[in-house]
Amino acid sequence: QVQLVESGGGLVQPGGSLRLSCAASGTIFVIYDWAWYRQAPGKERELVARVIPGGTTEYIDSVKGRFTISRDDAKNTVHLQMTSLKPEDTAVYYCNAVEGSGGFARPVFSSWGQGTQVTVSS
Repeated sequence: QVQLVESGGGLVQPGGSLRLSCAASGTIFVIYDWAWYRQAPGKERELVARVIPGGTTEYIDSVKGRFTISRDDAKNTVHLQMTSLKPEDTAVYYCNAVEGSGGFARPVFSSWGQGTQVTVSS
């Protein structure tokens, strides 16, 4: 059974940076696209960034130029480097494998990790 463990969140001032990590086990990590999602209070979970095998990345418009997703297939981990953080980035961040594209993108695993809280506030 897949296990996803996110870490690295915290409280940061606007303009600050954080690096999130996700460790995946119980799955063949290398064959999947991987993504970071986030869920803000009162909002639906949204896909923020995606990295495919080989390293090509995609981002939602609101984080382009500020967030960088990367993967380490040797360690079964995926990272999200976040810079120039804004209050609207406040959310619980989750990772999952992803399949499909555009509006048809959907998480692969029904079991999610506990997420990591990111709070951007002065």
